[in-house]
Amino acid sequence: MNKVPMTKTGEAALREELERLRKVERPRIVNAIAEAREHGDLKENAEYHAAREQQSFVEGRIMDIESKLSFAQVIDVTTIPHTGKVIFGTTVDLINVANDAEVTYRIVGDDEADVKQNRISISSPIARALIGKEEGDVVVVKAPSGDIEYEIDQVRHEP
Repeated sequence: MNKVPMTKTGEAALREELERLRKVERPRIVNAIAEAREHGDLKENAEYHAAREQQSFVEGRIMDIESKLSFAQVIDVTTIPHTGKVIFGTTVDLINVANDAEVTYRIVGDDEADVKQNRISISSPIARALIGKEEGDVVVVKAPSGDIEYEIDQVRHEP
């Protein structure tokens, strides 16, 4: 399988979640299952079934995170020389050519994307249009509402 790009911050967040699931959530759920078993008949024991469902979810999430980390290619953009070119992990300041509105995005891996925090996925239409372009270039982004032109104002390599 191909490597999946991920920022250092994204990797750290996944490792932190994995640690919490293994050391906090797993033991809590095991205790809840043991406590529910003490109540007797498991067929009609809602606490038992709820705890088993939580256990299934947590174990699935642990496997998902372990898989993502095994295929991750961690890219630390601060170690890459600044050339003004948009690459994975850079923070890009854009100016909408039509209305001069300014917006800033950081290009991150699929699992790290969060539009509310201006982190966009490498596979998003905006990121795909920006990758490889340089400061001063005008980029056309094909959006559902129509084409949008952005000028790349600044490219930054931030941790």
